[in-house]
Amino acid sequence: MSVPAVHVPTGADYDPARVLPGFEHLRRFWDPAHACMTVKVLPGEFYVSTQQEMISTVLGSCVSACIYDRQRRIGGMNHFMLPEPVGERGAWADTVGRAARYGNDAMEQLINAIFKAGGQRADLEVKVFGGGRVLATMTDIGRRNIDFVRRYLDAEKLDVRASDLGDVHPRHVQFFPNTGKARVRLLRGRTDAVLVDGERQYLKRLANDPIKGEVELF
Repeated sequence: MSVPAVHVPTGADYDPARVLPGFEHLRRFWDPAHACMTVKVLPGEFYVSTQQEMISTVLGSCVSACIYDRQRRIGGMNHFMLPEPVGERGAWADTVGRAARYGNDAMEQLINAIFKAGGQRADLEVKVFGGGRVLATMTDIGRRNIDFVRRYLDAEKLDVRASDLGDVHPRHVQFFPNTGKARVRLLRGRTDAVLVDGERQYLKRLANDPIKGEVELF
């Protein structure tokens, strides 16, 4: 039985002129292991693409949704740390402050950007990753992110094709927006400490920053 050939993106497949408006500022680099251009998505960012490249991020307590239009081959990824807060008040609410809408905003912004690029709701499929309990001394932010994203996807009736959520380890996620494929690797060792410190600093910034702008809802 013959095996279908798998297309590996090359430099010739990537055209800087085709980067969608609004995403020019994100960091790009050549990944020799995958022989393709890669966009690194940091906490609070999202990215949408219509061409063959890779989107990469590292998650601890944060969650990323990878959303793909299977008919038009448009895909994107977000990366958020803060869900809509639920339950008891206290240290959690005091920490996240005004930035608690970020989870909802991150999902709406990503979906809206895919629509703007030509995507259609009926053809979207979703893969979600992250929500590890890596901030052991704080309220379980990872679990709150997981609960939020599951409620959101259920309420929006989006087609969830895969999920890898929870556990206690960070994850490295690679998403190919032109095919919808994703790869996930658990990170162990000293990477944990570096990521945890970064997440603590990010929480502090969010607690002190005002929410900027409004999101157009579809």
